[in-house]
Amino acid sequence: MLRLWPDNRRDFASLSEREILSLAVAAEEEDGRIYSEYATRLGETYPGSAALFEGMAAEEDEHRRRLLDLYVERFGTRLVPIRREHVRGFLSRKPVWLQKSLTLEQARQQVWEMEEGAYRFYLAAADQVSDAGIRKLLGDLAAAEKGHAKRADQIDDSVLGAEGRESESQEQHRQFLLTYVQPGLAGLMDGSVSTLAPVFAAAFATGDTHQTFLVGLAAAVGAGISMGFTEAASDDGKLTGRGSPIKRGLAAGIMTAVGGLGHALPYLIADFFTATAVAIAVVLIELWAIAYIQNRYMQTPFWRAVMQVVLGGSLVFAAGILIGNA
Repeated sequence: MLRLWPDNRRDFASLSEREILSLAVAAEEEDGRIYSEYATRLGETYPGSAALFEGMAAEEDEHRRRLLDLYVERFGTRLVPIRREHVRGFLSRKPVWLQKSLTLEQARQQVWEMEEGAYRFYLAAADQVSDAGIRKLLGDLAAAEKGHAKRADQIDDSVLGAEGRESESQEQHRQFLLTYVQPGLAGLMDGSVSTLAPVFAAAFATGDTHQTFLVGLAAAVGAGISMGFTEAASDDGKLTGRGSPIKRGLAAGIMTAVGGLGHALPYLIADFFTATAVAIAVVLIELWAIAYIQNRYMQTPFWRAVMQVVLGGSLVFAAGILIGNA
């Protein structure tokens, strides 16, 4: 969906060297706390992984110390109050470390995404600064973070086994998830829910299957174009490692249109009541399928997903029927 409010975040290219170092300090502090929390949460069940997380937290603290030392040397003792969420291009993190039930696989994937993002951040920052000392430190930290990303595959090898380790350690697989699967799933969910009201409002207002199909087609295509452009414009992929914005935009846009067309296509049936019955059945299947997808691929608790998608979609569906009968 298109944003109604302006994006007040700073462009990464506009940051000064002082702001870049301050941002790096804040990022290392946050990452260190996250790794410490992983160690605490997983310590009893996976002591080997907990020890690895403790070591990574200590290394993040060492990175923070080196950044602070250089910052004080160059700019004094007052840091700029800037964080990731203040800069355009950083991916918003889902706080999986706060979930009641945290799996080892979730932690592994989050570690890889965090460290890959940190690696790309330091590479981009090193290219942007002109101070030789700052550039050297940022380059050294980029290399260290790349090593951390590889260590995500070492998390409790004995538990996951060689087969699980092999499947999750492939960078191409992870990149495919970030570039195509996640935007596509978001688009599918958005298209399936957001187009319910116009389709069924048109159906019950006109009683004409052809007109209803045209409204549904227009709503699906419009939502797909909107979602596609929004996804492409939200993140250029340079800092987050999510891949080409064009590919992500296409994935989100196409799947949004597909989600919207799901309950519009039944209106190609000439008989209104048959078409509507089929469309309602499709809607029920869509909403429960989306709840399953959220639970399976986005780690949303199943009944929370049901409340968000099934209940929310049902309200949108009912609104369309009420408006159509007004």
